[in-house]
Amino acid sequence: MQDYSIGLTGLKAAQTGLNIVGNNIANAATEGYHRQRVELAPSAYGQSGEMAIGGGVDVAGVTRMIDRLIEGELLRQEASYAQLSEELSTLNSVETVLGEYAESGGLNAALDAFFEALQVLANHPLEQVWRHEVINAAEALAGEFRRMASTFSSLEDQIVLEARHAADSINALISQIAELNGKIQSVGIGLTEATNLCDRRDQLITELSRLISVETIPREYGVVDVSIAGLPAVTGAMATEVAVELQGDQTLGLFAVGGGGHNLETQGGRLGGLLSLKNGLLWDVRDDLDTVAKAVINAINRYHVEGLGVKGSFTELIGGVLTSDSLFETDSPITDGTFYIRLRDTTTGMTQRHAVEVDASGVPPDTFASIAAKIDSIEGLNCSVVSSRLRIFTDLGYEFDFIRAVAPEPTTSNLTTASPPEISVSGMYNEATNQTLRFTVVGSGSIGNGDLRVDVSNDAGDVIGALNVGVGYAAGDVIELDNGIKIALGTGDLNGGDSFDVEVYSTTDTSGFLAAAGMNTFFSGTSASEVRVSEDIAAIPDRIATATGSGLTDNTVALQMARVRDEALESLDGMTPNQYYQRVVADIGQRVSLKQAQQDNVESMMQNLEMRRNEISGVNINDEAAQLLVFEKMFQAVAKYLNTLQATMATMMELL
Repeated sequence: MQDYSIGLTGLKAAQTGLNIVGNNIANAATEGYHRQRVELAPSAYGQSGEMAIGGGVDVAGVTRMIDRLIEGELLRQEASYAQLSEELSTLNSVETVLGEYAESGGLNAALDAFFEALQVLANHPLEQVWRHEVINAAEALAGEFRRMASTFSSLEDQIVLEARHAADSINALISQIAELNGKIQSVGIGLTEATNLCDRRDQLITELSRLISVETIPREYGVVDVSIAGLPAVTGAMATEVAVELQGDQTLGLFAVGGGGHNLETQGGRLGGLLSLKNGLLWDVRDDLDTVAKAVINAINRYHVEGLGVKGSFTELIGGVLTSDSLFETDSPITDGTFYIRLRDTTTGMTQRHAVEVDASGVPPDTFASIAAKIDSIEGLNCSVVSSRLRIFTDLGYEFDFIRAVAPEPTTSNLTTASPPEISVSGMYNEATNQTLRFTVVGSGSIGNGDLRVDVSNDAGDVIGALNVGVGYAAGDVIELDNGIKIALGTGDLNGGDSFDVEVYSTTDTSGFLAAAGMNTFFSGTSASEVRVSEDIAAIPDRIATATGSGLTDNTVALQMARVRDEALESLDGMTPNQYYQRVVADIGQRVSLKQAQQDNVESMMQNLEMRRNEISGVNINDEAAQLLVFEKMFQAVAKYLNTLQATMATMMELL
């Protein structure tokens, strides 16, 4: 019977070989399938008399042709490629949102149009048509900021939604992987059914790697444990689910369900790309956009609050919405300093300038309410915080503003003669710091006679000018200093040592309080998503501040606002608004190029790895056909061997 056993093992081996070849051929086009090979081994020998003879062939098992190193590297590259693809796709969308290559020209063009409109208005400060042009350009600029901010917000919302869908897909995959692990373990390693299950399981792991980076740990019986973001997501047949949630700081995090709220360090895959975009790239771009918007808002408002339009001074001003009473919870910075309110009696024409001190570093510091109380203490003015807005209004017969116009006569004077001259002050101060200029008489006598002169000194005591008011000077003539201030002395007498002071202002708000409170500002809002032309300005274009001189015919403020285009702003790292925004656009372009290069490199690596995997694990139809022929011939030969044994046995029986 030993001879028959040999034949039967041969038939079984040939049949198994044919089954494996058939399985390979059937799965030649199946993604993730690894070619299988039947492992044959000589069977234990038998005893025939004094001789040991072979016992046939055993099917030792079925082997999947797989290189674990290549497979592991492919998983890593799949995760990298998926993350890069997600990031590149969104970067291209961001580049489109920035719109610098669009027909409209994007934000840079809107900035240029706005500053051009201000420059034209500076050339024609009294013509209303150019005020309307400024409003149109400003609203177009604000609209462009809001459009971009809204688009980025929508992109972020879409990313959050897609990240949650990705987490759902991850949970579905790890559940299936765990289920297949259980089946593989129950079947046991080495059977055709188990190897096919392993291929199905490994294909699911590949799909999982496209969502998030994975690490695999082989276990007994073909089981594979899977970790994601440091979390053992699949342990044998057990699965741990994950969830994506927005945190308090609006960043997106991945958490293990029931894991105590620990944020997992997510890398790779589509989900890694989505989290990177939400918590990094889009956050940075939106922050850069807000930075440009705030810089433009603050720079324009800083000049605008100190000027007036042709409409003139105010009887009432209502500021912007305050988020709290604290001076520190504003997007426009407030520091220790002073702002000045110019109050005019419309009946007498008398003008007084009142200083309001802002103590932002005191213990306790000033608040909006305490500043309102200081303003309210000025006779003729009323101030309070109403509905989270600062409101200033005058008593009947008064009007106020914050312009820098020099007072028409000296602030203080010490003239000792019986008939002092009338002193007139005018002009536009053009230096960088507020000063109290002291005018000191040298010599004695009548205006227009002798060696009489007036020396001008600054706060530091340095003499910055000497005015001849003696021989050669006609009473009432205007003398202009280098700093833009003009002095005229009428008929009268002066004594040596007489003096008078003139306060001059480069700014009427050294604290930044007025702009932060939204008093007489051009723009409202504090970010790209909120910026708008102030309601008063939009409704009454004559409120656009162009002048800061007492006659309101100069173009000083309009010129200052127009020059913001070329002003190196500290909040923009010393760049102009256009330069900073161009840097943002260039940075996105560089990131697109870098991500594209990285994606191309990873794609090339994957192609190389897949080629090497196919050499090991792929099904070659020609090779399988050759194997098919081998097992077919083997089956036929073994069958003939058994037939021969049968015939021999029959002959022997006949002989007996």
